[in-house]
Amino acid sequence: MSSSNLKDIKSTGTIISVDDMNITSVLSGHHEKIIVDHEVDRDEAVILALGYKQEFKREFSLFTTFGVSFSVLGLLPSIASTLWYSMAYAGNAALTWGYLIALVAVMAVACSMAEISSAFPTSGGLYYATAMLSPPKYKALLSWIVGWSNYFVQVTSAPSVAYSGASMILSLAELCVEGFSYETWHVYLLSVALSFAAAIVASLPTKSIAWINSVSTIFNLAFLFISFVIILGGNNRVEQGLPKFNSNTVSWKITNLTDWSDGVAMLMSFMAVIWTMSGFDSPFHLAEECSNAQLATPRAIVLTASVGGLIGFVYQLAMAYTIVDIVSAVNDDSGQPYIAYLFQCLERKRAIALSAFAIVLSFSMTFACMIAASRVLFSYSRDNCFPLSKYWAHVNTRTKTPVNAVWMNWFIGLCLLTLMFGGVAIDAIFSVGAIGSFISFTIPTFLRITYARSFFKPGPWNLGKFTYISGTVACSFTLLMIPILCFPQYKGADNTPETMNWTVLVYWGSMFLVVGWFFIYAHKIYDGPKTNLDPDSVIDTSEEGVQVIDELVSKNGKVAYATNALSEKV
Repeated sequence: MSSSNLKDIKSTGTIISVDDMNITSVLSGHHEKIIVDHEVDRDEAVILALGYKQEFKREFSLFTTFGVSFSVLGLLPSIASTLWYSMAYAGNAALTWGYLIALVAVMAVACSMAEISSAFPTSGGLYYATAMLSPPKYKALLSWIVGWSNYFVQVTSAPSVAYSGASMILSLAELCVEGFSYETWHVYLLSVALSFAAAIVASLPTKSIAWINSVSTIFNLAFLFISFVIILGGNNRVEQGLPKFNSNTVSWKITNLTDWSDGVAMLMSFMAVIWTMSGFDSPFHLAEECSNAQLATPRAIVLTASVGGLIGFVYQLAMAYTIVDIVSAVNDDSGQPYIAYLFQCLERKRAIALSAFAIVLSFSMTFACMIAASRVLFSYSRDNCFPLSKYWAHVNTRTKTPVNAVWMNWFIGLCLLTLMFGGVAIDAIFSVGAIGSFISFTIPTFLRITYARSFFKPGPWNLGKFTYISGTVACSFTLLMIPILCFPQYKGADNTPETMNWTVLVYWGSMFLVVGWFFIYAHKIYDGPKTNLDPDSVIDTSEEGVQVIDELVSKNGKVAYATNALSEKV
């Protein structure tokens, strides 16, 4: 920046010294300062120091950020969608003590991520953090892997939830309308319609999205509570000649419906927990739209994982104590174990009402997933990670949201949904959501407790002395679950193309292609995160730079130095 550019600086401005912000960023270590033509608050100073413009309105609070992530978690529709993976692998034990074991490990992952989010509160936080914590030689490759792995999770989440919601709607219609039998194309068209409506919601201004998700959170909690009370107090097991509840022995018992040992079957059932809980990273992707992001973002992550995890356990506990027949629920012709379970233990009207609750919440979960996915595509495109990145990194001038990214993700979802015409291959998008999320969550955590342990600068929310305990548990759990999540339910001659776990092809095949693309071409255009600040606004502390600052101060006299406390006035 030269002195000729001073005419662009208003009489009130801010000088941000990057190295004084206690932040590791793409601008750190170069003695650079950022000059902006207005006063900034703590949030804007942090995002500028990280190398990015403040492009979104910060209209999310802790509660509304939690609202989005809790909607993405979508406990009721998530449990309904993944019941086949938990109960169909290990029976009631997967809903009770197996869930608790997995939850402890998931909380370690969440807490480790929360600490990292406080240090790097950007929309592309996971891959940005990976680049900042990696050895310089490998930062581009590792951040590329984390970015794409996380994007695969985000781009598959909305279509998988829409598919699940459409399947529940049609299964319920089949049970309620005599003579009706749905076909695959019915599911596809309804999934497309649901995702289209969700994309419209995800394209709204931030303030509208925050309000809608706040209402959605209230409905989530209300429907869960009502469903819980009806299952426990309104079940008709006694009328069927059964006790009101199953015994402890039945409710906590392993019913192994796989060809593997009980231990492996239980580990395989963790896929349901991992997929259900993977939405706790959403606050990270909303960090640039959240006020007090360095504290609100990690708190929202931990709140989502802990509250969601405990409520999910209590609800599944009620299911384990009231289910009548596990095998018949899993093998029901509707293909929806949750709806089959409800019709087992409730009278018809109540079963329909509770099924409707899950369907309504599946829609709110769909648009919440689209919101998170659009922020990921936007932030990664900002650093040229994708083809045609300039279009996906565009912020709509009216809504101040990445509308282009929303609709690109919707189109990709349409393509992914065609997997349903290949039979059970559509189930692989659930597995991608599980394995992809925890790989992308854990790589920066592993770097944090190994290579970067000597230079990592924690944010105001951190784990202190528990960092390495949490990080070790998180990394060990992910390392254990990577191969397990690729196991099919059956083995040997029983493992047919229809029962195959296609995660090996869908996730690992996709990752093979993107890594190959990196080495063939993308390494020429991608070198990790980069700043999108105006070059004229970033100066170093060379002699010319000092002269520019001195001239600016003497000319206007109303310039603030933005330090870590944003307090020093000049």
